[in-house]
Amino acid sequence: MTSTLRPTMTTEAVKRPGRWLALGVLVLAVLLVAVDATVLGLATPYISEDLKPSGTQLLWIGDVYSFVIAGLLVSMGSLGDRIGRKRILLIGATAFGAISVFNAYATTPEMMIVARALLGVAGATLMPATLALIRNLFHDPRERSLAVGIWGATASAGTAVGPIVGGFLLEHFWWGSVFLINLPVMVVLVLVGIKLLPESRTANPGPWDLVSVVLSLVGMIGVVYAIKEAATHGFAWSTLAAGLLGAAALYGFVRRQLTLPVPLLDMRLFRNRGFSGAVLADLLTILGLSGLVFFLSQYLQLVQGRRPFEAGLAELPAAIGAVVAGLIAGRVARRFSVRGVVAGGLAAIGSALAALTVLDQSTGYPLLGTALLVVGVGAGFSFTVTADVILSSVPKEHAGSASAVSETAYELGAALGIAALGSIVTGVYRDFTGPAGTPAAAHESLGGAVEAAAGMPAHSAAAMLDAARTSFVDGLALAAGVGAAVLLAAAVAAWFLLRNQKLEGGGQKHT
Repeated sequence: MTSTLRPTMTTEAVKRPGRWLALGVLVLAVLLVAVDATVLGLATPYISEDLKPSGTQLLWIGDVYSFVIAGLLVSMGSLGDRIGRKRILLIGATAFGAISVFNAYATTPEMMIVARALLGVAGATLMPATLALIRNLFHDPRERSLAVGIWGATASAGTAVGPIVGGFLLEHFWWGSVFLINLPVMVVLVLVGIKLLPESRTANPGPWDLVSVVLSLVGMIGVVYAIKEAATHGFAWSTLAAGLLGAAALYGFVRRQLTLPVPLLDMRLFRNRGFSGAVLADLLTILGLSGLVFFLSQYLQLVQGRRPFEAGLAELPAAIGAVVAGLIAGRVARRFSVRGVVAGGLAAIGSALAALTVLDQSTGYPLLGTALLVVGVGAGFSFTVTADVILSSVPKEHAGSASAVSETAYELGAALGIAALGSIVTGVYRDFTGPAGTPAAAHESLGGAVEAAAGMPAHSAAAMLDAARTSFVDGLALAAGVGAAVLLAAAVAAWFLLRNQKLEGGGQKHT
């Protein structure tokens, strides 16, 4: 709806009854996806022991979920704009619950890979639909900022709750329980959502272009797969071919969108400097953070000897910081400036990562906990304000597509971050010098070194583990330094790209 019509809106239209309860339903969906993205990492050793997957199969079990989500986000966001965001959310939620059971009771590695891929299809429908529905539930800009803050805070909380809940379940039940916890949440979401969520869709959406869907899927999966393979196994012709195929498909996707009368994704959205700046800030932030977050749980468990549940609790300050900052981010951005809050948040994360370059095996928790708290506060401020900018930069009928672009930047940033920073950690780690008799498997990963130590003489095992842990921490500290540089560069970019950008209700109107 254009800004010229806003003054004629009735109070009921601006302050929709039941909107906060409806937000609670959307928050459940976000919580579910965020938790599901983190619990699998803890369950992987148990799945390996039970299903006996090969190394390649284990990688696919871990990665195929994010591959499929990254490939389908834009398509599902656009589909929601066409058939109805409430409808696609409820269909996706129901499928997510049913497929979670399939995951829990998988009996072979192949079945598990298929189940994770299907879960990715269902997950791709949830995130864009939730943010787009917030755009349609909350017409008052200040209320919408708070709603987006709650949405972002829940996503942050979910990534922290995942390891805690997963750690508890794995210490008391079998690995399938980490998937079955999705069921009661989904039942509540669907039953309450049917009653409380309003339906919204684009008035004249045009056809859903299947060629664009295929190009988007092939492009994103090809690029993300190539990045992860190159980081894990180095460059190979097959990896290069997958990357080139993905890049060609994405190029074809963009060209096709520019020629379609009603495109799947309106590329003109990127002409808005605020929109493009917010998307770039999100991508760079996740790129700089994800590699570190990915390896931090290994540091807490395999270097400092914490149990899964305790390691999950140790990461809690990041979630607390993100929740608190997310709830006040909109107010702070209006009080000061959008670019000040986003750039300041990114600089804070960069500074915290820089502090982690002094990590060693015996680093005390005060430094680690403080750094995680600062990371959470910075992320809460920057992600919440960029999400608000993205939503308010586009017309309401494009909310689903815009949300999907935001989520795709997140997924692509995560893949790039884990690949780039992960390869730094792995590269430094593999060069450690162990005592005579150190098996090759110990050089593959720190988890492999811990397993190998069980079959070695006590003195050799202790020496090998000390060398392996020292090398792993050296790699982690270097990755933290690179992540800090990326975040500080992102802060500078946000300062310039978000110049003169204001949130709605703070002096700027969008047509």
